[in-house]
Amino acid sequence: MPTRKDIRLKNYDYSHNGAYFVTICTKNKMCIFWENNDKYKPFTAENGDGSNGPDAIVKNVSTTNANIQNASIPNVGAHSVRPSMVTDTKIHLSEFGKAVKNSLKNINVHYPMVYVDKYVIMPNHIHAIIRINLNNSAYDGSGGRTLCAPTLSLIIKHFKEYVTKQIGFSVWQKSFNDRILRNEHEYYGAWQYIETNPANWENDELFINENNIKEK
Repeated sequence: MPTRKDIRLKNYDYSHNGAYFVTICTKNKMCIFWENNDKYKPFTAENGDGSNGPDAIVKNVSTTNANIQNASIPNVGAHSVRPSMVTDTKIHLSEFGKAVKNSLKNINVHYPMVYVDKYVIMPNHIHAIIRINLNNSAYDGSGGRTLCAPTLSLIIKHFKEYVTKQIGFSVWQKSFNDRILRNEHEYYGAWQYIETNPANWENDELFINENNIKEK
C-alpha cells in the first residue's frame, strides 16, 4: 500500500495563534455542493467577527510564531488571484452544500477560539480562512476553564465528521490543503481569492464540467 505524503509543515505547531488558508475537496472531485455549475457571486462568512471585510479582522491575525521563520512553506492551497467577473446573484447550494455551510458555522460553536473569517463553498471543494485566537480572555484559563487548543487537523477532522453525520455518508477526499498566512498581504490575497473564486469557476484548476469531466 503506498504511503500518503504528509503535506503539513514540519516542525510547525498548528495549534498556535494564526490564520490559515484551507482547501478541502470532495471525493473524486464530484460536483455536489451547488444546484448547478453557473457562475455566482460568493457569500461571506456569517460566523466571523461580524465585519464586512478583511480590514477589521487582519489586525487580529498572529503571524509572528518563531517556528515560521526558519520553516519551508509547501506550495499548497491557493495559487493565484484570477480576474473577477462578479454577478448579482448568489450561490444556490444543494442539500449537501447546505450541510457544509451549517458545519462551517458550527466550528466556532465547538471551538470558541477558532474563527472562520471567510469562506466559499464551490461545487466540488471549499476554501476558508480559519483563524485560531487563544488570546480571548474568556478562554485563556482565567475564567476557570481548561483550554485545549485544537490543531488545524483536528478542526478539519471534526468539521468533516459533522458534515458526514448530517448527510449520512462521507463525501470528502482524504486530508486537505493548507497555507499559513504569515502577514497582511497573504491574508488579503487569500480573502480576494475566495471572493472571486465563484466568478472564475470555469478557470479553476478544480473545475469539472456538467458531465463530471475535467477539461484541463
